Amino acid sequence: MNIIEYENYQERRYEQPEDFPYLTYPCSIPYDFSEVPLHWHDEIEFIYIKKGACLVSLDHTDYHVHAGDLLFINPGQLHAIRQRNQESVEYENIIFHPRLLSASQSDSCWNLYLAPVVLHKSALPALIRPDSPHYKKIASCIDQIDEIRRSFPAGYELFIKGKLFELFFLFYHHNMVVTRTASPAAGKSLEKTRQIIKYIEQHYTDPLSIKEMAEASGFSQSHFMKFFKQTFGMSFTVYLNTYRLTMASRLLLSSEDSILTVAGACGFENLSYFNRLFRRKFGMTPRQFRQRT
Repeated sequence: MNIIEYENYQERRYEQPEDFPYLTYPCSIPYDFSEVPLHWHDEIEFIYIKKGACLVSLDHTDYHVHAGDLLFINPGQLHAIRQRNQESVEYENIIFHPRLLSASQSDSCWNLYLAPVVLHKSALPALIRPDSPHYKKIASCIDQIDEIRRSFPAGYELFIKGKLFELFFLFYHHNMVVTRTASPAAGKSLEKTRQIIKYIEQHYTDPLSIKEMAEASGFSQSHFMKFFKQTFGMSFTVYLNTYRLTMASRLLLSSEDSILTVAGACGFENLSYFNRLFRRKFGMTPRQFRQRT
C-alpha cells in the first residue's frame, strides 16, 4: 500500500462513491502519523492548514505554513509534510484526479487551462496565505465544497465540479498560474527522483538493497548513494526505514492485523528490529501506539 492507496482507503472508510474521484479527509501530525514522506502522484492535491504549523516541501523547497494557509500541489510534484520544532498541525487533505474536470471530447477549457497543468507546462500557485489579495474568494470555493459534503444532497457532484472550475478561473484570472521553467539538469534530477520514489513505493515491502536500487535507477552504487543523500538529505537506508515505519503506523490505525503481520506487510522481516525502530521513531511500542490512538 503506497501513500495514495492509503488515502483512497481512507476515503472508502467514509463511503464515498468510487466513480467521483474527489477525496477529502482531516489529518494531524503527530497524532495521526509522524510525517508524510516525500512522494508524488498524478492527482492534484490541496492542503488546507486548519490549526498549528508545519513544514511542507514542494520539489525540495520548504514552506513553513500556519493555520489558514492553502497549498496547491501539481500532478507529479514531489511533496512531503513534517513537523517543525515539535509543533503539531491539523489540516484538510484534498485530492482529485484532473479527469474529474475533463470532457468526453477535448475542448478549450481542457486544452487551454487544465492540460498545461497535467503536462507539467504550467503550475498552480504553491502557497496562498490569508493576507493574500485573492485569498477569501479562493478559500471560499473550498469551504463551500466542504459544506455541501456534510449532507451530500442530490447533484452535489455538479456543485463540486462547478466550484473547482471557479477555482481554476480565479487562478487564471488573477495571473496566479505560472509557466514552469527548469533547466534540463534540474528537470532530469526531478524525474530521476520521481523514478526512485515510485520504485520504493512499489517495492518497499520487499528486501531492497542499494545494488537493486542503483540498477533500477540507472546509477552505479556509489553514484546512487551520493545522489540519494544530496537529494533526500539522508541515506537510502534511513529513508526506507522511515517510509516503512510511516506506512506501518498507518496500518496499525486502519486495520486490526497483528503487529507481526503489519511489520511483515511493511517490509520488516524481524519483529524485534521493527519494534526497536518503531520505538525509536515514535517514542512508544507499536502496541502502545495503537492503544493510545
